[in-house]
Parts: sequence; C-alpha cells; structure tokens
Amino acid sequence: MDKDLKNRINTGLWRFSILGLLAVIWELIAYYKIIDTFYFSRPSAIFMDFFNLFSSGLVFPHIWITIQATMAGLFLGSIFGIVIAFVMGRFEIASKIFDPIIVALYGIPKLALGPLFILWFGLGIKSKIFLAFIWVFFIMYFNAYGGFKNVEQRVVNSAILMGATPFQILSKVVFPSSVPWILTGLKAGIGVALLGAIVGEYIGSAAGLGHLVQYAGNMFDTKRVFSTILVMTIIMTILNAGVNALEKRVLRWRPQLQQ
Repeated sequence: MDKDLKNRINTGLWRFSILGLLAVIWELIAYYKIIDTFYFSRPSAIFMDFFNLFSSGLVFPHIWITIQATMAGLFLGSIFGIVIAFVMGRFEIASKIFDPIIVALYGIPKLALGPLFILWFGLGIKSKIFLAFIWVFFIMYFNAYGGFKNVEQRVVNSAILMGATPFQILSKVVFPSSVPWILTGLKAGIGVALLGAIVGEYIGSAAGLGHLVQYAGNMFDTKRVFSTILVMTIIMTILNAGVNALEKRVLRWRPQLQQ
C-alpha cells in the first residue's frame, strides 16, 4: 500500500475514533441525565433528525440556496480581491492611498452590516451573496497582496536578463509565485463565504440553512439545530476537500516534504 494512502487512512481512523468516542460519552451523560437534553439534546436524537431531514427531502432546497450564496460570494470576492491586490502590489502609489482605507474597512464588524445589506438588497439571495462577498474579499485581498509583494526580486531580475516581456514576467513569474498565497486565501475564503451566507440567512431569510437553524432555535428544537449544524459541517468538509484537491493539482510541481 502507498505510504501516503496508508497515512491518510490511519489519520481518518483516528479522527472518526475520537469523534465516535465523544459521541458515546455525550450519549451516556445524556442517558443518565447528567445534562439536560432540552438544552444539549443527544447524538441518537440528532442523527435520527439528520436522517429525517434528508429522507423527507426538507433540507435539499435549503442546502441549494445556501450553496448558491456561498459559491457566488466566494467567486466574486476572490476575483475582486485578487484584482485589487494585484493593482495594489503593482502600483505603489495606489497601495499608499488605498491600503490604509481597506485595512480600516476590514475592522468594521461584518455582522453589524448584515441588517444594512438586507435593507439595501432585500430578504432574497442578493443580500446573502453580498455579505459572503465582503468577508471573502478581505481574506483574499490580504493573502493575494502578500503573495504579489513577496515575489522574489532576483527571479524577476533573472527573467528580465533573459529578455522576458512584462506580460511574460507577470504570467510566468509573478502569478505562479503568488498561487500558494491565493490558494491559502481560497481555503480560508470558503469558510467565511459559507459563514457569511448562513449569517445573512439567520438575520433575515425565508430559506437556507441559516433560516433552518434560526427557526429551530425559535421553536426550542435543539436536535434540529444540531442536525442542521451537522449538515453545514459536512458541506464545509466537502468544499474544503475540493480546494485541497485543486491545491494538489495546481501545486504538483512543488516538492513534498519527506516524512
């Protein structure tokens, strides 16, 4: 068996074993009434409700709406973040003028802007996309900007000496050198995009996983809150696995660390 595959299997077994042990402990302390199941529920009830969500088909429209807002916010935030980071890294005067403004805007609590976005864009999907976009934009901007600013000048100088045109320097040196930074921003951006979409749905929406959690909380349905959180966790795991696969494919030229 391939050593890398064996390590992944062992890691997965350890992960599921730890999670399974925690679930058993939780179930036992709930069974013996050490904790109040009204507030904490119990794994058996949560998994049963999780199964009912999918078997009844109730959760699918909510997942679809949340995924749409997440992916749209991730795409727009990534594009705008990379483009503006490139401009800032390329033109020093633009960086001096606008970088402090962007940093100041980043300090504004995004959650506080949620009601404003709903007021501007309504209760539909647009306000959720914009909230996800705002969070992703800053994450991607700071990562991409760091990548563009940290391109090794000696590599650029070598390309110039070999007669490379400005476009070739950008396409063959600057952007490839910045890809690891951009992918790091993308990995973080997926999480905040999903968070932004869900927070927007929680604040005001008639559908989506955030709405499902908010409605269950209002009805004091603890098991539904936990089962919906489990759905969110699975979605995040799948999206993160997709980015990891993309990273492995794009950065296949990078040497792997020897174990």
